[in-house]
Order: sequence, then structure tokens, then C-alpha cells
Amino acid sequence: MTATEPTIVATSGGHRRGDRIWVGFHSLVHHAVELSGVNGRRPKVMYVGTAIGDAEHMTARMGEAARVAGFDLTPLQLFPMPNIEDVEGAVLDQDVVWVMGGSVANLLAVWRVHGLDSVFRRAWEAGVVLSGVSAGSICWFQGGTTDSFGPRLRPVTDALAYLPYGNGVHYDSDAARRPLVHDLVADGTLPETHCTDDGVGLVYHGTKLTEVVSEVPGKGAYIVRREGDGVVEDRVEPRLLPEPGA
Repeated sequence: MTATEPTIVATSGGHRRGDRIWVGFHSLVHHAVELSGVNGRRPKVMYVGTAIGDAEHMTARMGEAARVAGFDLTPLQLFPMPNIEDVEGAVLDQDVVWVMGGSVANLLAVWRVHGLDSVFRRAWEAGVVLSGVSAGSICWFQGGTTDSFGPRLRPVTDALAYLPYGNGVHYDSDAARRPLVHDLVADGTLPETHCTDDGVGLVYHGTKLTEVVSEVPGKGAYIVRREGDGVVEDRVEPRLLPEPGA
């Protein structure tokens, strides 16, 4: 069972401290699984940690998070070589792909070397829900703001562009994000840009934004678009998701 139409869940969240484990899956990941339509069996989730260099400690923590959540987790690792013989077949066999944050610039370069840019597009079109946090959010859009090149935020404009917008992450926790997004939209470097506070997710069916959800009360999403020589920013109030297991 896969989603009935191409679905992306782009977030600035999805993780939380677990009761007995270091990291647990929060409501945004569970919502991505729900959108996949899986029923009557354990959901199959692929964890992709390219943006943090396939850090083994985080892969182990994601495995524990999946165990607690009741998911079957498949890590896709590309360092020092792909850990799966048939990468495309493994991706297409999933219900959800969850992409970790880190360096979106490095992620894009490594994915393209291995053909993942095309593989994930085919999976998206086949109904595998694509999702992720931070770099794992920006990658699905035309681009966004990133610290991939150093501590000063810079634009990235060569992301996968499955979605025809820019993406702004960590909008409330990194004070430099909002003014840079505004500048990049104003000068045409980024198109209309969809932004999330920490804990907020954007749900797209096809290329249409259909829902804004949050795992944290009081947070928001924002649509920034060019108007004249400046920009207009509209806040979108998200629907608060239930706690996992509630």
C-alpha cells in the first residue's frame, strides 16, 4: 500500500527525546506514515543519513526510534559505498523515506553521483511518501537557505525541484533565516518560498500545499512571495497533531 498520489512531508521537526532512548520519532514522522496509507502490517520506513555522512551513531539511534515506534527501518547508506545492491528496488519497496538534516549541498552532490535524484522522483510518483527534516526538507524544493558552506547562511538553488518553491527551515530558531529568505525572494533568487518554524511540517499532494501540521503548539508556517520590489509574508496556522500513541 502506498499513498494514492505523490506526497511530500517537508519539516523542521520529527524528532524528540525518548523516554528510554536518545531520539524518538515525533508526530511529524508518524503523520508521514499515516499519509502512506499503510494498514495491517508494520510500516516500512527508509532512513537516509547522507547529509550527516551516514553517521553510524545516528543510524543506530534511528533504528531504536523505529523499534519503539513499531516501524521496520531500512537505512540507506552511501558511504563508503551503497549498502544495498538494488537501491531503486529498496526505495520503491518503502512506505516512507525519512531524510535526516545536515549539509544539503553535500547531500545533493552525493545523491546525484549515485542517481538518487532520479530514483526518489520515481518513488515519489509511485506513491512512496518522501519526507525529512531541515536538509531533508530543502532537498525536495528548488532551494533554500543553508549553512552547508560555512556558518554564514547562503542560498542553495540547485535542489531537486520536485516542488516549484523555495523552502525555509528553522524559521523561528535561527534569526538569520527570515531576512535572507526575504532578500532571496525579493531579488528573484528564490521563487515563492514556504517556511517552517521548528516542529512544523508542510504536506504536499503533487505540487500543491494541502496541509500545514505541527507537533509543537504555537508554531507557524509562512509563505513568502515577491510583490513589487519587496516581499509579502503570510503566516499559516498549522493543525496540531496528536502525540504518538495518543
